[in-house]
Amino acid sequence: MIFPNLPVADLRRSTEFYLGLGFKQSPQFSNEDCAAVIISDTIVVMLLHQEFFSGFLPEGDTPHLRAAGKEVVNCLSCDTREEVDTFLANAAQNGGAVFQPAREQMPGMYSGAATDPDGHVWEFMWMDPSIPE
Repeated sequence: MIFPNLPVADLRRSTEFYLGLGFKQSPQFSNEDCAAVIISDTIVVMLLHQEFFSGFLPEGDTPHLRAAGKEVVNCLSCDTREEVDTFLANAAQNGGAVFQPAREQMPGMYSGAATDPDGHVWEFMWMDPSIPE
C-alpha cells in the first residue's frame, strides 16, 4: 500500500477538498490531527495538520505549504478522458485550482493537474488502451 503524508494548514478544509473529489474518509484512522482519505484499495492519503506533520521531520526541517517549488506531482490513473475533466472541475469547485489544464500530451495520453488547498499537485491521467505499444 501507499500512504502519501501531506502537511495541511486547515485539516477540515483539506478533508472537504478530497471528499469533494469523490474520495472517502476512514474514520478509524482520522482524528483532530489527521484525516485518512481512501483513494483506492492500495492508496490512502494521510492529511496531517502541519504541526503534527512536523513531528515526523528531523529537528529544523519544516513543512512548506503553498511553496513555489514542487518536489512531487502525484498522478492518479483515470478510466476515461471525461473522468480527467471531472476531477479537474471538482478540484476547482472544492477549494483547489487547476495547475495544468487537461490536454493530450502525446497520442493516447490525456491528462491535467490540480492543486489542493495547500498547493499539493495531483495529476489525473487517462491512457488510451487501444494505442499499440
